[in-house]
Amino acid sequence: MSVISEENVRGGSVFKDIGGDDGDWEPTEIESLCMNCHLNGMTRLLLTKIPFFKEVIVSSFSCAHCGWSNTEIQSAGRIQEQGICYTLKVKTKQDLNREVVKADSATTKIPELDFEIPPYTQKGALSTIEGLLDRAVAGLEQDQPVRRATDPDVAEKIDEFIQKLQKLKEVENEFTLVIEDPSGNSFVENPVAPQKDEALTVTRFKRSAQQDVQLGIRADDELDGEPAGNDLDTMRNEVLVFDTNCPECNAPASTNMKLVQIPHFKEVIIMATNCDSCGHRTNEVKSGGATEDLGTKITLNITDPSDMTRDVLKSETCSILIPELDFELGMAALGGKFTTLEGLLKDVKDLIVSKNPFICGDSGPTDRMQKLMEFGEKLEKIMTGEVNVHFVLDDPAGNSYLQNVYAPDPDPEITVEKYTRTFEQNEDLGLNDMKTEGYQEEEK
Repeated sequence: MSVISEENVRGGSVFKDIGGDDGDWEPTEIESLCMNCHLNGMTRLLLTKIPFFKEVIVSSFSCAHCGWSNTEIQSAGRIQEQGICYTLKVKTKQDLNREVVKADSATTKIPELDFEIPPYTQKGALSTIEGLLDRAVAGLEQDQPVRRATDPDVAEKIDEFIQKLQKLKEVENEFTLVIEDPSGNSFVENPVAPQKDEALTVTRFKRSAQQDVQLGIRADDELDGEPAGNDLDTMRNEVLVFDTNCPECNAPASTNMKLVQIPHFKEVIIMATNCDSCGHRTNEVKSGGATEDLGTKITLNITDPSDMTRDVLKSETCSILIPELDFELGMAALGGKFTTLEGLLKDVKDLIVSKNPFICGDSGPTDRMQKLMEFGEKLEKIMTGEVNVHFVLDDPAGNSYLQNVYAPDPDPEITVEKYTRTFEQNEDLGLNDMKTEGYQEEEK
């Protein structure tokens, strides 16, 4: 049985990466009460890290007396700065095999059946689309024997609904699955990565005050105050330091924050975290200004290895496209970044290839692993100057930037296009109240 020691906690080794070589890393076993027969069973806890889902606690209970078992997954990582919503069009039976990480704070919806599983009514799960449907059916069937005895009409209606849910697994007709998670810690697999998944739409959203309260990150009576002018002056001239926890090992760390003016652009907030325990370093950038009136699409024609040294500011609302590779990375996938073009491409490679949870271990499909490895090799060739491509930053908020090495003169390799946001893009940016007459006509 594994023991969680103080040394493990302080050393940051409590949460281990999933892998086939961790023979010494065993789950923690705890004797606990069976809620079915009320005798003692065994709960096994495994603290691990899943890329895209941060740290998790996987628990499995089994009772040797009555045979009852149960598995759960809980996020042990921090709550993300934005909520996330996955909308999947399930068209084939193959879609039912997509891996899903569903946090307990997520709401699951199937609009075609007017079916919804509210947040906090189920524990978190690491499953597939089919597994989520089976879990919903099991939840509805749980109290059916009692209902048939006390309220036969209600029981009959629930039986009919269960049949509808079961029929969805045949995928005779297309249906929609929506997973909306204000914590930002849920995930739905893209089986065609690194290419864009046409059946899956991923959007980020700002949490409401009520959702912050439900997640425990805001008190009921907490009010958001505006920073005073002298506070902003202080931030411009000083590096602010505040205590936090390392996103990798969860050890105490410090985050430095500073307002920086980017030449020929605008003011941004740069936050850098350094961990003395595990050596992890990260930086995050947020725009210091408001959303621009127009969206911006910046296209760089990469023709020389020196292009890799260009400074890049990618905001949280910015998508990355490489048309020659048929690649698109949606907004907020990498968060805000202020780095070089080479650094940004390395981050893309780490996210899509090195840290992809569905090609790790023996369970990763060989063809998918091969495809992603080839994509990583193409990115390496771009970074070394062997392949020339077009690199596109598409930011509907207009808060992203790519260095013009010829400034203040125009850069012959950069094209900047300003465009009017669509109604859907305004919704993604939380600008619903800023509808124009054109958007209102579109809705009609």
